[in-house]
Amino acid sequence: MNYKYKYFLDQEWKDVCFMHWEVDKKIIASLIPKNINIDLFENKAYIGVIPFKMQNVSPRWAFPLPFISSFPEFNIRTYVKYKNERGVFFFTLDAQSIITCIYAPVAFGLPYHYSIGKVKRQGNRYYWKSRRINNKNKLEGSCEAIGQKSTAKPNSIEYFFLERYTLFTEHRGVLKRAHIHHKPWLFQQAKPKISTNSFLDGFNFDISNTFKPAYCHISKGTKVKAWSLEVVN
Repeated sequence: MNYKYKYFLDQEWKDVCFMHWEVDKKIIASLIPKNINIDLFENKAYIGVIPFKMQNVSPRWAFPLPFISSFPEFNIRTYVKYKNERGVFFFTLDAQSIITCIYAPVAFGLPYHYSIGKVKRQGNRYYWKSRRINNKNKLEGSCEAIGQKSTAKPNSIEYFFLERYTLFTEHRGVLKRAHIHHKPWLFQQAKPKISTNSFLDGFNFDISNTFKPAYCHISKGTKVKAWSLEVVN
């Protein structure tokens, strides 16, 4: 990896649960910027709901700060392409971090919202809950590992979901992207148990059962380097 500039942020993504639902391609196309395309797996479009813990977030030249640099985050994302570059597009990022929720939308155009949340791991089971304070959208449940640890094989559905190293966002009418770098995900298949899910309310995804994702995977996490946003040429 040889980007023009040095990376901007260090962070860790811990106790991650990846849940995915199939969504109609036309619905996704109507919700993403016009100058990027849906990325499909076997001609199917997906959205992901991802609860996890952000830990030790800090600029590369600084140190993490207690009560600021670690917080739970819950995002809804889909998969997109710009020319031959594959990445993710976020519909929302809910975090229990006032600084992030104030700074990121203004500086980067990322759709952060403040939520009260919790993510924890006990053995092979991951627990998570989140409640957005402005409209009471909630997500609560758990998932349990049922498979062996592995990395994703090229051309597999896991590779399609997990091995993404670019995010796209539209900021003030301009398409921008940011790169990230981390080791390949070490994950397990998992069985989800969702007790509350109004987190997807407000998006017209037309999902028949928001309590039963088509796929679920978990990972203890990885260290991540993140670059600043740049304008897409």
